[in-house]
Amino acid sequence: MSVEIPKQMAAIDIIEPGGPEVLQPSSRPTPNAGPNEVLVKVAAAGVNRPDVMQRSGMYPPPPGASDIPGLEISGTVVGLGSGVNNLRVGDEVCALVAGGGYAEYCAAPASLCLAIPRAMDIVAAAGIPETFFTVWTNVFDRGALKSGETLLAHGGSSGIGTTAIQLAKQFGAKVFVTAGSADKCRACLDLGADAAINYKEEDFVERINTLTDDRGVDVILDMIGGDYLPRNLKCLAVEGRLVQIALQHGPKVEINLLPIMLKRLTLTGSTLRPRSVEQKAEIATALNEKVWPLLEKGSVRPLIHATFALADAAKAHEMMEKSQHIGKIILTV
Repeated sequence: MSVEIPKQMAAIDIIEPGGPEVLQPSSRPTPNAGPNEVLVKVAAAGVNRPDVMQRSGMYPPPPGASDIPGLEISGTVVGLGSGVNNLRVGDEVCALVAGGGYAEYCAAPASLCLAIPRAMDIVAAAGIPETFFTVWTNVFDRGALKSGETLLAHGGSSGIGTTAIQLAKQFGAKVFVTAGSADKCRACLDLGADAAINYKEEDFVERINTLTDDRGVDVILDMIGGDYLPRNLKCLAVEGRLVQIALQHGPKVEINLLPIMLKRLTLTGSTLRPRSVEQKAEIATALNEKVWPLLEKGSVRPLIHATFALADAAKAHEMMEKSQHIGKIILTV
């Protein structure tokens, strides 16, 4: 099966670091699939906070990655690089990529392509990779969340948060979240959260200690950083684990180390984009085995808040920066 592939494609350029307006439609050479890669004709691409950071000049792509933003895609395989034997032209996949998603075509490592779950729309599937890879490796690998334990997820209504709620509940944990409005809290409860704390109206430390009878939670997934760190330490149970995945309030803070020693706490964190393809492939294998059956059954799903045409990427970033969305924002190609 052969597919005619154009030499040029539509894409979104970051013309200079700045606000959403620096995202401009452009024409780029269509990439080729390299060794162990496939070329995907993109149906949709997810919009994520790292894209916003890259656009702002604060998160450059790793060496060798495309400078086109976009870390997750869905679409149809139209080309195979050397060494690829697990996929065929015509397969519909969603994929985690290190860049290049905001475009008509994107080269993706074959090991990071996963089949579109049965009965799931191909556009919705673009909202899976970045969030599900991130949640799995941080909550279940680094955070070692187990059945019967309790998770606190900050930013519960975000793409990461809505995924964390669903997966943690499916694997037997109790889930508390923070969110910034009554509507966002309600959406988190509808997804299965056991409690949702409006951080603009309540002190989440006091509420967590009330909810847990002063025991604290076993795992915290935090994308805030900064002044949240000492407050998070007050929320952790003995042997608790804090997993840091972003730093919206900044990377530096002064803390008291004594609670870490007394409660035998673990502070850890990670970034996903710079990790090797081999490391990400291990996550993909775990997702395929343990999470894909849940997606196939509809037990978990990416929550899609809004879709925009690729040329309207700036409008999608404006929505994300206003933080009024619940779940994922998607670009359709």
